[in-house]
Amino acid sequence: MNKVSSYLAPSFIALGIISIFLMTTSTPSFAGEEITVYKSPACSCCKKWVDHLKKNGFKVKAYDVKDVTPIKQRSGVRPEQASCHTALIGDYVIEGHVPAKDIKRLLKEKPKIKGLTVPGMVVGSPGMEQGSRKDPYKVMTITESGSGKVYAEY
Repeated sequence: MNKVSSYLAPSFIALGIISIFLMTTSTPSFAGEEITVYKSPACSCCKKWVDHLKKNGFKVKAYDVKDVTPIKQRSGVRPEQASCHTALIGDYVIEGHVPAKDIKRLLKEKPKIKGLTVPGMVVGSPGMEQGSRKDPYKVMTITESGSGKVYAEY
């Protein structure tokens, strides 16, 4: 080993150890991420969706409100994109029964959209489980123009 390599070797070893430590101790960008959910106090499927988020590592603040419509309007959710509850996370709006894995993907990829929606209340989506019945559905993007694209299909 020459003089330069014997000097650099401990530095490279230290960098390797630090890198391994950071890879094993860092958490995904969604972990501990707080999501605020606005829902009707009478809606049991909204509570089930909140439970789905918690089981998937989200920190949830849920608020029962008399009317979610003003929150939808302020967040840019159009009537055709609407569902029973509206959530806000970071700079995004999440409308309806969007699976946690799609929210995690959204937070990781950070696309330039307003958010995601599962319009309506689709049987088989998170919070809308009814035994083995699972109707097909799409998670759609919410954009400034309102014309969303398919983000995921189930």
